[in-house]
Amino acid sequence: TAYEIVDCDWSSDVCSSDLAQALALEGGGQLSRGPRRGGLMTEQVSLHRAGVAYEGHPVLHDIDLALGEHERVALIGANGCGKSSLLRLIHGLLPLCSGQRLQDPNTRLGMMFQRPHMLNTTTQRHVAIGPWLAGMAWRISMDLAMEALSRVGLEHVAAQSARTLSGGQQQRVALARMWAIQPDVILLDEPTSSLDPRSKHEVEALLEHWMARTDAPTLVFASHNLGQVKRLATRVIYLEAGRILADLPVRDFFEGPLQHTHPQAHAFVKGVLP
Repeated sequence: TAYEIVDCDWSSDVCSSDLAQALALEGGGQLSRGPRRGGLMTEQVSLHRAGVAYEGHPVLHDIDLALGEHERVALIGANGCGKSSLLRLIHGLLPLCSGQRLQDPNTRLGMMFQRPHMLNTTTQRHVAIGPWLAGMAWRISMDLAMEALSRVGLEHVAAQSARTLSGGQQQRVALARMWAIQPDVILLDEPTSSLDPRSKHEVEALLEHWMARTDAPTLVFASHNLGQVKRLATRVIYLEAGRILADLPVRDFFEGPLQHTHPQAHAFVKGVLP
């Protein structure tokens, strides 16, 4: 099988602010940046000694990371540690100042942000735009949108303006649009941080149901909620100052001798670090 290697440098263009492209990103479109050349790999996405800087200030350092099919990976760490930047780098939205990003060209990625952008249109049309931008016919996209809304329990708001929905409903709509695209890797940036407890439970339940399917996508999510990490993740990555300091199975992270093997991660879990 042929795969592609994506090398990025400062001459690479970052994702534009074009609305259609932004919606494709959130809905699951594959948008890699930078020149490409042939290569072979077994992972969906991998990073090799990857570094990222904003305006000359490094924010990610020597990142080595590989994502395999059906993994559920949680990114944890203090505010400003690089979780959101790492999610964007995995998706290919940020240019590299060092290292490599490799991606299986058949792998589709979708990203959901903390506060999804809702269009000034009906909820069904809002969801349908995702598969339509991915190349599906509009009628098929509208059918997929209704099926997706049904899966998240929101078919009754299909004709309602997407902008009038509650925060929890908007997150569920974002999940619906992602489901309509069926990405192989979904990237979630603190998807429940701004939600009330009931809405958090609803979004988590939808994710757990999706991840329980035999054709479940790979899940990578950033979270400050360690209980959520225990419930959803099979693998935990701890970041500090833009570096990965721990990468462990979830059971080893929370039940293993973390204090001795990864003292910085242990200090964060115990609340010693900010």
